[in-house]
Amino acid sequence: MTRAVRGWFEEQGFAEVETGILQVSPGNEIHLHAPRTEIVGPNGARSIRYLRTSPEFACKKLLAAGEAKIFEFARVFRDRERGDLHLPEFTMLEWYRADATYDAVMADSIVLIAHAAQATGIGQFSFRGKVVDPFAEPELLTVAAAFQRFADVDLLGTISAGKGDRDKLAAAAAQRVRISDDDTWSDMFSKLLVEHVEPKLGQGRLTILFEYPVPEAALARAKPSDPRVAERFEVYACGVELANGFGELTDSGEQRLRFTEAMREKQRRYGERYPIDEEFLEAIALMPQASGVALGFDRLVMLASGALRIDQVVWTPPAGEL
Repeated sequence: MTRAVRGWFEEQGFAEVETGILQVSPGNEIHLHAPRTEIVGPNGARSIRYLRTSPEFACKKLLAAGEAKIFEFARVFRDRERGDLHLPEFTMLEWYRADATYDAVMADSIVLIAHAAQATGIGQFSFRGKVVDPFAEPELLTVAAAFQRFADVDLLGTISAGKGDRDKLAAAAAQRVRISDDDTWSDMFSKLLVEHVEPKLGQGRLTILFEYPVPEAALARAKPSDPRVAERFEVYACGVELANGFGELTDSGEQRLRFTEAMREKQRRYGERYPIDEEFLEAIALMPQASGVALGFDRLVMLASGALRIDQVVWTPPAGEL
């Protein structure tokens, strides 16, 4: 599958890149946690670095420097993640197209998944009794439509001025999920998504879930025709999230504001925050309009092989108990 995917990108004119794992900032999302290390210089000076949670920051710097079509099989690292679908170290396949809409990388995702499946000679993906035909026309479903269909919640009615109204969503979700007093709008969104929406996606065929609410799209630009939603999509198969794509935000001022708010909330919840990568903010101000996707490659292999857990398809599962 790796050879097939690499060959497909080369046929499309993409350059394969290899970006650094050690980063000044591993990302600035509330619920992503990165392993931390210390670098010792030749003179004994010490500085903190993080193992990346994604190659996104580095890849966007390359777009700002003039690269137009790039992809990377990136080893990435995440703390606080372990389970049938999660590993603390895994392979993220990311690719970016400069001067392209997110519809273009959405189409890439569909073709690439089918191409990878074709290379294995399999007829379907399977996981926990669910099956998907990777060659079938995918289902296209907005997040708002999915919440209405599977949770009976008018999600967009709880968003205004780019913010989620906690009380409105709490009233709509009270009969469907357990709500805590300190749950934010995003917490309730996640509970509804995980408990009522995701299990219904990608059954029989792939589902493309798109137009995520702006509060749930930290690095994506808002959709010009509806500022309540962003140019973000996810691809699901057998109820499993496979890929996450954006029409990339290139407003460095807005990006700084989002990062600052996210780190304030991360500090409140987890007692930690990550620095902001100033070079990244400088880069996106220079970056052309672009779109990109992150695909969990190990998950794709897991579905294609019919494995029960993600650690059954990696060459060396994590050592020791986590």
